[in-house]
Amino acid sequence: MNLLIIGAPGTGKGTMSELLIEKYGVIHISTGDMLRESVAAGTEVGLKAQSYMTAGLLVPDEVIHGVIVERLAKPDIDQGFLMDGYPRTLAQAADLDGILKELGKKIDCVINLELDEEVLVGRITGRRTCPQCKAIYHVVNKPPRVEGICDVCGSELVTRKDDTAESLKTRLNAYHESTRPVIEYYEKQGLVRTIDANHAPEEVFASIRKAVEEA
Repeated sequence: MNLLIIGAPGTGKGTMSELLIEKYGVIHISTGDMLRESVAAGTEVGLKAQSYMTAGLLVPDEVIHGVIVERLAKPDIDQGFLMDGYPRTLAQAADLDGILKELGKKIDCVINLELDEEVLVGRITGRRTCPQCKAIYHVVNKPPRVEGICDVCGSELVTRKDDTAESLKTRLNAYHESTRPVIEYYEKQGLVRTIDANHAPEEVFASIRKAVEEA
């Protein structure tokens, strides 16, 4: 079972990904993880990616292509995978299809998480992060035991720069502009299952399970 999960910031991709991995035993693949693994391994592609990352530049598609090829060539994905954070553009979606075709694999289902914008804004702007251990809290949904202090390591929690209302608006505009064509691309292949993410996590996951198992 090979899955993609798509959703704007704050729709619950991380939580749903964890549940899917636990339930179906698929390998979790994210662009960020793949880049870090290639850099750490010192591969040719990893060194190219590192040069862009060190300079604070976006890693171009041709380098991402090499990273994807490296990762999908590993035997562990034979048990199935869940990919998030990629593809982000129509060109990347077409490229991924080509890579998978060469490997004799395909995408079985694309999970598209949708959330009302006012709920999404509340989720993101209420998020607090520990700068030390990276634990994540929410002022309403998951508050720390002591206000403003991490339960795990005792550090002072912070609001990330991209978790402000102003930054979120920019991120959402960019997301919708680039990702809508990706969703339409997979809709034409009959692969998209749109999930209402406004409900409690267990309800959202039940909908995802139903969609995946019927795909």
